[in-house]
Amino acid sequence: MASAELRDELDCSICLSLYTDPVSLRCGHFFCRSCIVSALDAQEAAGVYSCPDCRAQYPEHPALEKTRKLENVVERFSSTQPEMEETRTFCTYCDSLTPAVRTCLQCEASFCEKHLSRHSKSSEHTLVDPNVTLEGRKCSTHKEVLKYYCPIDNACICVSCWVAGDHKGHDSSLLDVAFEKEKVKLENIMEKLSCEQKDIEKRIHNLQDHRKDEKMRSTEITKRVRSLFKDLRDQLSVLERRVLCEISRQENQVLLPIINLTQELEKQRYELVRKIYQAEELCKVHDPPTFLTELNSSDGISHWTPDVIGDGRNIGTQDYVSVSQILHRGLAHFADDMFIRIKRQFSVMEKSDILLDIDTAHNNIIISQDLRSASYSDTSQDRPDGPERFKSRQVFSSRSFSSGRHYWEVDVSQAERWLIGVAGQSLERKVVGNESFIGYNDKSWALCANYFFTALHNNTQNQLVSDPPVRVVGVYLDYEAGRLSFIQVCDPIRHLHTFTASFSEPLHLAFYLFPDSCLRILN
Repeated sequence: MASAELRDELDCSICLSLYTDPVSLRCGHFFCRSCIVSALDAQEAAGVYSCPDCRAQYPEHPALEKTRKLENVVERFSSTQPEMEETRTFCTYCDSLTPAVRTCLQCEASFCEKHLSRHSKSSEHTLVDPNVTLEGRKCSTHKEVLKYYCPIDNACICVSCWVAGDHKGHDSSLLDVAFEKEKVKLENIMEKLSCEQKDIEKRIHNLQDHRKDEKMRSTEITKRVRSLFKDLRDQLSVLERRVLCEISRQENQVLLPIINLTQELEKQRYELVRKIYQAEELCKVHDPPTFLTELNSSDGISHWTPDVIGDGRNIGTQDYVSVSQILHRGLAHFADDMFIRIKRQFSVMEKSDILLDIDTAHNNIIISQDLRSASYSDTSQDRPDGPERFKSRQVFSSRSFSSGRHYWEVDVSQAERWLIGVAGQSLERKVVGNESFIGYNDKSWALCANYFFTALHNNTQNQLVSDPPVRVVGVYLDYEAGRLSFIQVCDPIRHLHTFTASFSEPLHLAFYLFPDSCLRILN
Protein backbone atom coordinates (compact mmCIF):
# COMPACT_ATOMS: atom_id res chain seq x y z
CA MET A 1 0.00 0.00 0.00
CA ALA A 2 2.80 2.39 0.85
CA SER A 3 4.46 1.58 -2.48
CA ALA A 4 1.25 2.44 -4.35
CA GLU A 5 0.90 5.74 -2.50
CA LEU A 6 4.52 6.59 -3.24
CA ARG A 7 3.92 5.73 -6.88
CA ASP A 8 1.01 8.21 -6.98
CA GLU A 9 3.30 10.93 -5.66
CA LEU A 10 5.86 10.21 -8.39
CA ASP A 11 3.40 10.35 -11.30
CA CYS A 12 3.33 13.38 -13.60
CA SER A 13 -0.18 14.95 -13.55
CA ILE A 14 -0.03 15.47 -17.33
CA CYS A 15 1.12 12.11 -18.71
CA LEU A 16 0.14 10.09 -15.56
CA SER A 17 3.46 8.22 -15.71
CA LEU A 18 6.61 8.34 -13.63
CA TYR A 19 8.46 11.63 -13.91
CA THR A 20 10.96 11.83 -16.75
CA ASP A 21 13.56 14.60 -16.33
CA PRO A 22 11.36 16.28 -13.67
CA VAL A 23 11.26 20.10 -13.40
CA SER A 24 9.27 22.49 -11.20
CA LEU A 25 7.49 25.83 -11.54
CA ARG A 26 7.66 28.68 -9.04
CA CYS A 27 4.34 27.56 -7.55
CA GLY A 28 6.04 24.29 -6.44
CA HIS A 29 4.39 21.74 -8.75
CA PHE A 30 6.45 19.15 -10.62
CA PHE A 31 6.11 17.86 -14.20
CA CYS A 32 8.08 15.97 -16.83
CA ARG A 33 10.13 18.51 -18.77
CA SER A 34 8.63 17.51 -22.12
CA CYS A 35 5.08 17.53 -20.72
CA ILE A 36 5.24 21.02 -19.21
CA VAL A 37 7.09 22.46 -22.22
CA SER A 38 4.32 21.18 -24.52
CA ALA A 39 1.65 22.57 -22.19
CA LEU A 40 3.28 26.01 -21.98
CA ASP A 41 3.83 26.15 -25.74
CA ALA A 42 0.11 25.49 -26.24
CA GLN A 43 -0.65 28.49 -23.96
CA GLU A 44 1.64 30.85 -25.83
CA ALA A 45 -1.11 32.02 -28.23
CA ALA A 46 -3.23 33.20 -25.29
CA GLY A 47 -0.39 35.38 -24.00
CA VAL A 48 -0.82 34.13 -20.40
CA TYR A 49 0.84 31.05 -18.92
CA SER A 50 -0.57 29.01 -16.04
CA CYS A 51 0.28 25.95 -13.96
CA PRO A 52 -1.78 22.89 -15.06
CA ASP A 53 -2.28 21.92 -11.40
CA CYS A 54 -3.06 25.11 -9.44
CA ARG A 55 -3.69 27.51 -12.35
CA ALA A 56 -1.19 30.03 -11.01
CA GLN A 57 -0.63 32.55 -13.81
CA TYR A 58 2.64 33.92 -15.17
CA PRO A 59 2.81 36.96 -17.47
CA GLU A 60 5.89 35.55 -19.21
CA HIS A 61 7.13 32.07 -20.05
CA PRO A 62 8.04 30.70 -16.60
CA ALA A 63 11.50 29.38 -15.87
CA LEU A 64 11.79 25.61 -15.33
CA GLU A 65 13.88 24.49 -12.34
CA LYS A 66 15.52 21.09 -12.61
CA THR A 67 14.94 18.93 -9.51
CA ARG A 68 17.85 16.53 -9.20
CA LYS A 69 16.65 15.05 -5.87
CA LEU A 70 13.23 14.11 -7.26
CA GLU A 71 14.88 12.57 -10.31
CA ASN A 72 17.05 10.41 -8.03
CA VAL A 73 13.96 9.30 -6.04
CA VAL A 74 12.16 8.29 -9.27
CA GLU A 75 15.19 6.29 -10.45
CA ARG A 76 15.56 4.48 -7.12
CA PHE A 77 11.82 3.71 -7.00
CA SER A 78 11.85 2.31 -10.53
CA SER A 79 14.84 0.09 -9.84
CA THR A 80 13.28 -1.45 -6.68
CA GLN A 81 9.85 -2.31 -8.17
CA PRO A 82 9.29 -5.90 -9.37
CA GLU A 83 8.53 -6.41 -13.05
CA MET A 84 4.98 -7.64 -12.28
CA GLU A 85 4.00 -4.20 -10.94
CA GLU A 86 4.09 -2.88 -14.47
CA THR A 87 0.69 -2.17 -15.95
CA ARG A 88 1.21 -4.56 -18.90
CA THR A 89 -0.96 -7.71 -19.32
CA PHE A 90 0.74 -11.06 -19.94
CA CYS A 91 -0.32 -14.28 -21.65
CA THR A 92 -2.32 -16.62 -19.38
CA TYR A 93 -0.87 -19.80 -20.91
CA CYS A 94 2.85 -18.96 -21.19
CA ASP A 95 5.24 -20.05 -18.51
CA SER A 96 7.31 -16.88 -18.90
CA LEU A 97 6.05 -13.29 -18.74
CA THR A 98 5.06 -12.99 -22.39
CA PRO A 99 3.06 -9.84 -23.23
CA ALA A 100 -0.51 -10.54 -24.34
CA VAL A 101 -1.92 -9.16 -27.57
CA ARG A 102 -5.65 -9.89 -27.00
CA THR A 103 -8.00 -10.83 -24.17
CA CYS A 104 -11.10 -13.05 -24.53
CA LEU A 105 -14.07 -11.85 -22.50
CA GLN A 106 -15.78 -15.26 -22.74
CA CYS A 107 -12.74 -17.25 -21.60
CA GLU A 108 -11.55 -14.49 -19.25
CA ALA A 109 -8.01 -15.15 -20.44
CA SER A 110 -5.28 -13.27 -22.28
CA PHE A 111 -3.27 -14.64 -25.20
CA CYS A 112 0.04 -13.99 -26.85
CA GLU A 113 0.40 -14.33 -30.64
CA LYS A 114 1.16 -18.07 -30.36
CA HIS A 115 -1.78 -19.04 -28.14
CA LEU A 116 -4.18 -16.64 -29.91
CA SER A 117 -3.92 -18.73 -33.08
CA ARG A 118 -5.29 -21.73 -31.16
CA HIS A 119 -8.19 -19.79 -29.63
CA SER A 120 -11.80 -20.39 -30.69
CA LYS A 121 -12.99 -18.42 -33.69
CA SER A 122 -16.59 -18.44 -32.50
CA SER A 123 -18.47 -15.10 -32.49
CA GLU A 124 -19.37 -15.70 -28.88
CA HIS A 125 -15.74 -15.24 -27.93
CA THR A 126 -15.21 -11.51 -27.94
CA LEU A 127 -11.58 -10.39 -28.21
CA VAL A 128 -10.58 -7.01 -26.79
CA ASP A 129 -7.43 -5.06 -26.00
CA PRO A 130 -5.39 -6.86 -23.33
CA ASN A 131 -5.34 -3.82 -21.05
CA VAL A 132 -9.15 -3.69 -20.74
CA THR A 133 -10.43 -4.85 -17.34
CA LEU A 134 -12.78 -7.84 -17.56
CA GLU A 135 -15.03 -6.53 -14.81
CA GLY A 136 -15.96 -3.55 -16.93
CA ARG A 137 -16.94 -5.72 -19.91
CA LYS A 138 -19.44 -8.00 -18.14
CA CYS A 139 -22.94 -7.37 -16.87
CA SER A 140 -23.00 -6.86 -13.13
CA THR A 141 -26.42 -8.59 -12.92
CA HIS A 142 -26.12 -11.59 -15.29
CA LYS A 143 -22.31 -11.90 -15.40
CA GLU A 144 -22.53 -12.08 -19.19
CA VAL A 145 -20.48 -10.29 -21.80
CA LEU A 146 -21.80 -6.84 -22.69
CA LYS A 147 -22.78 -7.02 -26.38
CA TYR A 148 -25.52 -4.41 -26.81
CA TYR A 149 -26.09 -0.72 -26.16
CA CYS A 150 -29.39 0.74 -24.93
CA PRO A 151 -29.68 4.39 -26.09
CA ILE A 152 -32.77 4.96 -23.90
CA ASP A 153 -30.83 4.33 -20.68
CA ASN A 154 -27.40 5.10 -22.13
CA ALA A 155 -26.12 1.74 -20.87
CA CYS A 156 -24.12 -1.22 -22.20
CA ILE A 157 -26.16 -4.42 -21.65
CA CYS A 158 -25.88 -8.18 -22.13
CA VAL A 159 -28.28 -10.49 -24.02
CA SER A 160 -30.26 -11.34 -20.90
CA CYS A 161 -30.76 -7.65 -20.09
CA TRP A 162 -32.18 -7.13 -23.55
CA VAL A 163 -34.33 -10.27 -23.74
CA ALA A 164 -35.72 -10.55 -20.23
CA GLY A 165 -34.10 -7.89 -18.07
CA ASP A 166 -34.67 -4.25 -17.32
CA HIS A 167 -34.03 -3.26 -20.94
CA LYS A 168 -36.58 -5.64 -22.47
CA GLY A 169 -38.28 -4.14 -25.50
CA HIS A 170 -35.81 -1.24 -25.76
CA ASP A 171 -34.54 -0.39 -29.25
CA SER A 172 -31.00 -1.56 -28.58
CA SER A 173 -28.16 -2.11 -31.05
CA LEU A 174 -24.97 -4.11 -31.19
CA LEU A 175 -22.18 -2.60 -29.17
CA ASP A 176 -19.90 -2.18 -32.21
CA VAL A 177 -22.69 -0.56 -34.25
CA ALA A 178 -23.53 1.83 -31.42
CA PHE A 179 -19.83 2.52 -30.99
CA GLU A 180 -19.41 3.53 -34.63
CA LYS A 181 -22.60 5.59 -34.58
CA GLU A 182 -21.75 7.45 -31.38
CA LYS A 183 -18.17 7.88 -32.52
CA VAL A 184 -19.41 9.64 -35.67
CA LYS A 185 -21.59 11.90 -33.49
CA LEU A 186 -18.65 12.62 -31.23
CA GLU A 187 -16.43 13.43 -34.21
CA ASN A 188 -19.08 15.89 -35.45
CA ILE A 189 -19.24 17.42 -32.00
CA MET A 190 -15.44 17.58 -31.93
CA GLU A 191 -15.48 19.32 -35.31
CA LYS A 192 -17.93 21.91 -34.00
CA LEU A 193 -15.93 22.32 -30.82
CA SER A 194 -12.79 22.68 -32.90
CA CYS A 195 -14.46 25.45 -34.92
CA GLU A 196 -15.52 27.14 -31.70
CA GLN A 197 -12.01 26.76 -30.35
CA LYS A 198 -10.57 28.38 -33.50
CA ASP A 199 -13.14 31.15 -33.22
CA ILE A 200 -12.20 31.76 -29.58
CA GLU A 201 -8.49 31.65 -30.43
CA LYS A 202 -9.14 34.17 -33.22
CA ARG A 203 -11.01 36.43 -30.82
CA ILE A 204 -8.20 36.08 -28.28
CA HIS A 205 -5.70 36.95 -31.00
CA ASN A 206 -7.79 39.99 -31.99
CA LEU A 207 -7.99 41.08 -28.36
CA GLN A 208 -4.23 40.68 -28.02
CA ASP A 209 -3.72 42.76 -31.15
CA HIS A 210 -6.15 45.33 -29.77
CA ARG A 211 -4.25 45.38 -26.48
CA LYS A 212 -0.98 45.94 -28.33
CA ASP A 213 -2.57 48.72 -30.38
CA GLU A 214 -3.91 50.37 -27.23
CA LYS A 215 -0.51 50.14 -25.56
CA MET A 216 1.10 51.73 -28.61
CA ARG A 217 -1.62 54.39 -28.66
CA SER A 218 -1.08 55.06 -24.96
CA THR A 219 2.66 55.35 -25.54
CA GLU A 220 2.09 57.77 -28.41
CA ILE A 221 -0.34 59.91 -26.39
CA THR A 222 2.10 59.95 -23.47
CA LYS A 223 4.82 61.10 -25.87
CA ARG A 224 2.52 63.87 -27.18
CA VAL A 225 1.61 65.01 -23.66
CA ARG A 226 5.26 65.19 -22.61
CA SER A 227 6.14 67.08 -25.79
CA LEU A 228 3.19 69.43 -25.24
CA PHE A 229 4.17 70.27 -21.66
CA LYS A 230 7.82 70.69 -22.66
CA ASP A 231 6.84 73.18 -25.35
CA LEU A 232 4.51 74.99 -22.97
CA ARG A 233 7.25 75.23 -20.34
CA ASP A 234 9.62 76.56 -23.02
CA GLN A 235 7.08 79.20 -24.07
CA LEU A 236 6.49 80.26 -20.48
CA SER A 237 10.26 80.51 -19.97
CA VAL A 238 10.57 82.75 -23.04
CA LEU A 239 7.70 84.93 -21.80
CA GLU A 240 9.27 85.10 -18.34
CA ARG A 241 12.58 86.25 -19.84
CA ARG A 242 10.80 88.95 -21.89
CA VAL A 243 8.97 90.29 -18.85
CA LEU A 244 12.11 90.22 -16.67
CA CYS A 245 14.10 91.95 -19.43
CA GLU A 246 11.47 94.71 -19.61
CA ILE A 247 11.61 95.14 -15.83
CA SER A 248 15.41 95.27 -15.97
CA ARG A 249 15.31 97.81 -18.83
CA GLN A 250 12.96 100.10 -16.93
CA GLU A 251 15.05 99.70 -13.80
CA ASN A 252 18.18 100.79 -15.67
CA GLN A 253 16.27 103.65 -17.30
CA VAL A 254 15.24 105.01 -13.90
CA LEU A 255 18.38 104.18 -11.93
CA LEU A 256 20.92 105.71 -14.36
CA PRO A 257 19.80 109.35 -13.75
CA ILE A 258 19.67 108.63 -10.03
CA ILE A 259 23.24 107.33 -10.12
CA ASN A 260 24.44 110.37 -12.14
CA LEU A 261 22.70 112.83 -9.81
CA THR A 262 24.11 111.04 -6.77
CA GLN A 263 27.62 111.31 -8.21
CA GLU A 264 27.20 115.08 -8.80
CA LEU A 265 25.96 115.60 -5.25
CA GLU A 266 28.89 113.57 -3.91
CA LYS A 267 31.27 115.92 -5.73
CA GLN A 268 29.58 118.97 -4.18
CA ARG A 269 29.69 117.41 -0.75
CA TYR A 270 33.40 116.75 -1.14
CA GLU A 271 33.99 120.37 -2.20
CA LEU A 272 31.97 121.65 0.79
CA VAL A 273 33.98 119.50 3.20
CA ARG A 274 37.20 120.89 1.72
CA LYS A 275 36.00 124.50 1.98
CA ILE A 276 34.84 124.01 5.56
CA TYR A 277 38.23 122.59 6.48
CA GLN A 278 39.98 125.63 4.93
CA ALA A 279 37.69 128.02 6.82
CA GLU A 280 38.32 126.24 10.11
CA GLU A 281 42.08 126.52 9.58
CA LEU A 282 41.79 130.25 8.79
CA CYS A 283 39.77 130.79 11.94
CA LYS A 284 42.73 129.59 13.95
CA VAL A 285 44.91 132.49 12.63
CA HIS A 286 44.95 135.45 15.06
CA ASP A 287 47.25 137.79 13.13
CA PRO A 288 45.07 140.12 11.01
CA PRO A 289 47.48 140.63 8.06
CA THR A 290 48.15 136.94 7.83
CA PHE A 291 44.43 136.09 8.08
CA LEU A 292 43.43 138.50 5.35
CA THR A 293 46.26 137.42 3.07
CA GLU A 294 45.41 133.72 3.34
CA LEU A 295 41.68 134.38 3.01
CA ASN A 296 42.21 136.15 -0.31
CA SER A 297 44.40 133.29 -1.61
CA SER A 298 42.02 130.45 -0.61
CA ASP A 299 40.17 129.87 -3.96
CA GLY A 300 37.50 132.43 -3.20
CA ILE A 301 36.18 130.61 -0.18
CA SER A 302 34.29 133.69 0.93
CA HIS A 303 32.56 134.10 -2.46
CA TRP A 304 31.90 130.37 -3.28
CA THR A 305 28.33 129.20 -3.96
CA PRO A 306 27.35 125.58 -4.79
CA ASP A 307 25.85 124.60 -8.16
CA VAL A 308 22.11 124.11 -8.05
CA ILE A 309 21.34 120.37 -8.51
CA GLY A 310 17.85 118.94 -8.37
CA ASP A 311 16.71 116.55 -5.67
CA GLY A 312 15.58 113.86 -8.16
CA ARG A 313 11.88 114.52 -7.92
CA ASN A 314 11.62 114.93 -11.73
CA ILE A 315 13.35 111.61 -12.50
CA GLY A 316 10.18 109.55 -12.23
CA THR A 317 9.61 105.88 -11.46
CA GLN A 318 9.26 102.65 -13.38
CA ASP A 319 6.15 102.27 -15.54
CA TYR A 320 4.78 98.79 -14.89
CA VAL A 321 1.92 99.31 -17.36
CA SER A 322 4.15 98.16 -20.22
CA VAL A 323 5.22 95.15 -18.14
CA SER A 324 1.59 94.29 -17.58
CA GLN A 325 0.85 94.66 -21.29
CA ILE A 326 3.71 92.35 -22.29
CA LEU A 327 2.59 89.82 -19.71
CA HIS A 328 -1.06 90.06 -20.77
CA ARG A 329 -0.30 89.70 -24.50
CA GLY A 330 2.16 86.88 -23.88
CA LEU A 331 -0.26 84.90 -21.72
CA ALA A 332 -3.05 85.48 -24.24
CA HIS A 333 -0.83 84.12 -27.02
CA PHE A 334 0.14 81.26 -24.77
CA ALA A 335 -3.53 80.44 -24.09
CA ASP A 336 -4.35 80.49 -27.82
CA ASP A 337 -1.41 78.28 -28.63
CA MET A 338 -2.27 75.84 -25.84
CA PHE A 339 -5.92 75.66 -27.01
CA ILE A 340 -4.93 74.93 -30.61
CA ARG A 341 -2.26 72.40 -29.64
CA ILE A 342 -4.64 70.42 -27.44
CA LYS A 343 -7.34 70.48 -30.10
CA ARG A 344 -4.91 69.38 -32.78
CA GLN A 345 -3.15 66.62 -30.86
CA PHE A 346 -5.87 65.11 -28.66
CA SER A 347 -9.11 65.57 -30.58
CA VAL A 348 -10.37 66.39 -34.02
CA MET A 349 -10.00 70.13 -34.51
CA GLU A 350 -13.26 71.18 -36.15
CA LYS A 351 -12.39 73.15 -39.26
CA SER A 352 -14.72 75.77 -40.66
CA ASP A 353 -16.11 74.89 -44.08
CA ILE A 354 -14.55 77.44 -46.37
CA LEU A 355 -14.17 77.74 -50.17
CA LEU A 356 -12.62 80.30 -52.51
CA ASP A 357 -14.80 82.79 -54.37
CA ILE A 358 -13.87 82.65 -58.08
CA ASP A 359 -15.75 85.93 -58.67
CA THR A 360 -13.12 87.73 -56.56
CA ALA A 361 -10.03 86.04 -58.08
CA HIS A 362 -7.60 88.09 -60.14
CA ASN A 363 -7.45 86.94 -63.77
CA ASN A 364 -3.95 85.48 -63.33
CA ILE A 365 -5.12 83.23 -60.50
CA ILE A 366 -6.33 79.70 -61.35
CA ILE A 367 -9.01 78.35 -58.99
CA SER A 368 -9.39 74.53 -58.76
CA GLN A 369 -12.71 72.81 -59.46
CA ASP A 370 -13.24 72.07 -55.76
CA LEU A 371 -12.68 75.79 -55.02
CA ARG A 372 -9.95 75.04 -52.47
CA SER A 373 -6.71 75.69 -54.40
CA ALA A 374 -5.39 78.93 -55.89
CA SER A 375 -2.29 79.05 -58.10
CA TYR A 376 -0.61 81.82 -60.09
CA SER A 377 -0.48 81.71 -63.90
CA ASP A 378 1.22 83.97 -66.43
CA THR A 379 -1.80 83.44 -68.70
CA SER A 380 -4.93 85.46 -68.07
CA GLN A 381 -8.08 83.44 -67.42
CA ASP A 382 -10.21 86.03 -69.24
CA ARG A 383 -12.95 86.08 -66.66
CA PRO A 384 -15.55 88.83 -66.98
CA ASP A 385 -14.93 91.83 -64.79
CA GLY A 386 -17.27 92.45 -61.89
CA PRO A 387 -17.56 94.58 -58.76
CA GLU A 388 -16.04 91.84 -56.56
CA ARG A 389 -12.99 90.99 -58.72
CA PHE A 390 -9.53 92.13 -57.55
CA LYS A 391 -7.13 94.04 -59.78
CA SER A 392 -4.30 92.88 -57.49
CA ARG A 393 -3.23 89.19 -57.41
CA GLN A 394 -5.61 88.29 -54.62
CA VAL A 395 -8.67 86.12 -53.95
CA PHE A 396 -11.25 86.04 -51.15
CA SER A 397 -13.15 83.18 -49.60
CA SER A 398 -16.84 82.96 -50.46
CA ARG A 399 -17.76 82.72 -46.78
CA SER A 400 -17.22 85.51 -44.28
CA PHE A 401 -17.23 85.47 -40.46
CA SER A 402 -18.82 88.11 -38.26
CA SER A 403 -18.99 86.18 -34.96
CA GLY A 404 -17.77 83.03 -33.15
CA ARG A 405 -14.55 81.03 -33.24
CA HIS A 406 -13.29 79.61 -36.54
CA TYR A 407 -10.30 77.58 -37.61
CA TRP A 408 -8.90 76.53 -40.98
CA GLU A 409 -5.60 75.25 -42.38
CA VAL A 410 -3.73 76.27 -45.49
CA ASP A 411 -1.16 74.11 -47.30
CA VAL A 412 1.72 76.42 -48.27
CA SER A 413 4.20 73.68 -49.21
CA GLN A 414 3.88 74.53 -52.95
CA ALA A 415 4.85 78.17 -52.46
CA GLU A 416 8.33 79.48 -51.67
CA ARG A 417 6.74 82.83 -50.84
CA TRP A 418 3.22 83.30 -49.58
CA LEU A 419 0.91 85.88 -48.05
CA ILE A 420 -2.28 84.81 -46.29
CA GLY A 421 -4.61 86.57 -43.88
CA VAL A 422 -8.11 87.92 -43.33
CA ALA A 423 -9.68 91.07 -44.70
CA GLY A 424 -12.89 93.00 -44.31
CA GLN A 425 -15.64 92.98 -46.90
CA SER A 426 -15.00 96.67 -47.72
CA LEU A 427 -11.35 96.15 -48.77
CA GLU A 428 -10.62 98.10 -51.98
CA ARG A 429 -10.56 95.86 -55.07
CA LYS A 430 -10.24 98.10 -58.11
CA VAL A 431 -6.78 99.54 -57.48
CA VAL A 432 -3.30 97.99 -57.29
CA GLY A 433 -1.67 99.40 -54.19
CA ASN A 434 -1.65 99.44 -50.44
CA GLU A 435 -5.36 100.18 -50.36
CA SER A 436 -6.02 96.65 -51.68
CA PHE A 437 -3.03 94.55 -50.56
CA ILE A 438 -3.88 92.43 -47.53
CA GLY A 439 -1.90 93.53 -44.49
CA TYR A 440 -1.10 96.99 -45.86
CA ASN A 441 -4.22 98.80 -44.63
CA ASP A 442 -6.42 99.01 -41.54
CA LYS A 443 -8.98 96.56 -43.00
CA SER A 444 -6.76 93.47 -43.20
CA TRP A 445 -4.28 91.38 -41.20
CA ALA A 446 -1.78 89.00 -42.81
CA LEU A 447 1.29 86.81 -42.33
CA CYS A 448 3.93 86.84 -45.06
CA ALA A 449 6.74 84.32 -45.63
CA ASN A 450 9.49 85.76 -47.81
CA TYR A 451 12.82 84.39 -46.51
CA PHE A 452 11.54 85.29 -43.02
CA PHE A 453 8.15 85.76 -41.37
CA THR A 454 6.54 89.18 -41.25
CA ALA A 455 3.25 90.13 -39.57
CA LEU A 456 1.47 92.86 -41.58
CA HIS A 457 -1.30 95.28 -40.60
CA ASN A 458 -2.03 98.85 -41.66
CA ASN A 459 1.28 99.06 -43.54
CA THR A 460 3.16 98.16 -40.33
CA GLN A 461 5.61 95.29 -40.63
CA ASN A 462 6.66 93.22 -37.63
CA GLN A 463 9.45 90.78 -38.41
CA LEU A 464 9.10 87.58 -36.37
CA VAL A 465 11.77 85.41 -34.78
CA SER A 466 10.60 82.14 -36.39
CA ASP A 467 11.87 81.36 -39.87
CA PRO A 468 10.35 79.40 -42.79
CA PRO A 469 9.90 76.82 -44.19
CA VAL A 470 6.43 75.88 -42.98
CA ARG A 471 4.28 73.31 -44.79
CA VAL A 472 0.85 73.92 -43.23
CA VAL A 473 -0.38 77.10 -41.52
CA GLY A 474 -3.33 77.04 -39.13
CA VAL A 475 -5.43 80.21 -38.84
CA TYR A 476 -7.57 80.68 -35.70
CA LEU A 477 -10.08 83.53 -35.53
CA ASP A 478 -11.92 84.50 -32.34
CA TYR A 479 -14.12 87.33 -33.62
CA GLU A 480 -15.64 88.57 -30.34
CA ALA A 481 -12.28 88.42 -28.53
CA GLY A 482 -10.62 90.28 -31.41
CA ARG A 483 -7.87 87.70 -31.84
CA LEU A 484 -6.34 86.28 -35.04
CA SER A 485 -3.62 83.65 -34.52
CA PHE A 486 -1.30 81.94 -36.99
CA ILE A 487 0.39 78.65 -36.05
CA GLN A 488 2.67 76.13 -37.67
CA VAL A 489 0.61 72.93 -37.81
CA CYS A 490 3.18 70.29 -38.82
CA ASP A 491 5.44 68.93 -36.09
CA PRO A 492 6.54 70.67 -34.13
CA ILE A 493 3.38 72.72 -33.58
CA ARG A 494 4.43 76.27 -32.77
CA HIS A 495 2.84 79.69 -32.42
CA LEU A 496 3.84 82.15 -35.15
CA HIS A 497 1.93 85.36 -34.38
CA THR A 498 -1.31 86.70 -32.90
CA PHE A 499 -3.05 89.95 -33.87
CA THR A 500 -5.37 91.73 -31.43
CA ALA A 501 -7.94 94.11 -32.87
CA SER A 502 -11.54 95.25 -32.68
CA PHE A 503 -13.18 93.72 -35.74
CA SER A 504 -16.05 95.82 -37.05
CA GLU A 505 -17.13 94.06 -40.27
CA PRO A 506 -17.34 90.51 -41.67
CA LEU A 507 -13.94 88.98 -42.39
CA HIS A 508 -12.91 86.80 -45.36
CA LEU A 509 -9.94 84.49 -45.74
CA ALA A 510 -7.62 86.20 -48.26
CA PHE A 511 -4.69 84.97 -50.40
CA TYR A 512 -2.08 86.98 -52.26
CA LEU A 513 -0.39 84.86 -54.97
CA PHE A 514 3.29 85.24 -55.82
CA PRO A 515 4.54 83.87 -59.18
CA ASP A 516 5.06 80.07 -59.28
CA SER A 517 3.07 79.52 -56.10
CA CYS A 518 0.03 77.50 -55.08
CA LEU A 519 -2.02 77.71 -51.86
CA ARG A 520 -4.67 75.18 -50.82
CA ILE A 521 -7.33 75.13 -48.11
CA LEU A 522 -7.25 71.73 -46.38
CA ASN A 523 -10.43 69.82 -45.56
